[in-house]
Amino acid sequence: MANETLNLSRRRLLAGAPAAAGAFTIVSPQAVRGSQANSQVAVGLIGSGNRGTYDARITHADPRARVTALCDLFPDRIEQAKAALKLDKVDEYTDYQKLLANPSIDAVIIATPPFQHPGQLAAAVQANKHVYCEKPAAVDVAGCKSVIATGRKANPKKVLSFGYQQRYGPVYLEAYKRLRSGMIGDLSTARGYWIAADPFTRREYPGLTPEQEKLRNWFCYRDLSGDFIVEQDCHNFDVLHWFLGGLPLAAVGWGGRKGRTTMDLMDHLSLTFEWPNGIFVNFEANQLTPRGYAKVGEEFTGTKGTIVVSRQRMVHYKGVKDEESMESPRDITYDGIERFLGLIESGQVENVAERSALSTMIAILGREALYTKKEQTWKGLYGA
Repeated sequence: MANETLNLSRRRLLAGAPAAAGAFTIVSPQAVRGSQANSQVAVGLIGSGNRGTYDARITHADPRARVTALCDLFPDRIEQAKAALKLDKVDEYTDYQKLLANPSIDAVIIATPPFQHPGQLAAAVQANKHVYCEKPAAVDVAGCKSVIATGRKANPKKVLSFGYQQRYGPVYLEAYKRLRSGMIGDLSTARGYWIAADPFTRREYPGLTPEQEKLRNWFCYRDLSGDFIVEQDCHNFDVLHWFLGGLPLAAVGWGGRKGRTTMDLMDHLSLTFEWPNGIFVNFEANQLTPRGYAKVGEEFTGTKGTIVVSRQRMVHYKGVKDEESMESPRDITYDGIERFLGLIESGQVENVAERSALSTMIAILGREALYTKKEQTWKGLYGA
């Protein structure tokens, strides 16, 4: 398995200073919140689309928090979010900087198109807010570098979380514990996959300018979404980053478009990654499978067994007719957001900006291999 020393040395690839972004610091809840520990966290939502509204509903339903502000460039999005959250009175913004300037807001959820994440994360950190930013960290190398730099400058008393929910899901935590404790023996190989239908439909928006219509259809454009390997499959790569204990050395693969010819992105791909210590990882994904079948998750095979894990369940295959399964009781987004709010309340601060940017960079490494149809190395792409 990849060793932690190698991982730490490569985590410094973008700066010479030691990285402490993933560390925990214990401070008092009063110091974290700047208010009484038993008061609710006031949360502002930046990006009131479908995903942002979903995150905000979970947050608003939690007794520890309340959504007090909504922001979006498009008024209809704000109205939809207000209706979904059943908010009669809420501050409304079309400029996220004005939301961040509101001193009554303790924390923000950033759920805008991925290309906007680095700049808005930097602004939220500058405004001294707790931040829950949806994945991916960015859509390009420059954006990932920006996120890492932002994380290193963040107030150590503020929580900086990302929407890589697998890190907090019970089935993933159990699978990781079993793998790291040697319950499947020495790791031999791993797989990842996201086989499913197209989750996005291009829509027309009468009355909008071409630039506004592009923004509403952001998923269709690789410069806004990062292509689906970055926007969606970064979840798988975060799990591989976590479970394998480090970053890949190289990637090679192929991808293309078969059915989704009207969008500026692929619809299928296949990659092989090389991790340290001779671990080769196959990854396959598409967004063209007809509805009714889907397969999403990761597999880890060792000398004594195999663990298969997804958002729904973990299955530990120990031998012939010998397996153990564990079901996820709910959507693990709840676990991620509840963890975020719990950290704010307790003062046990988490900052995962660097970790999340590196997971996103694994996806970008794979994308570069697909686009060039050549092997790409981590050192060649990132310089370390």
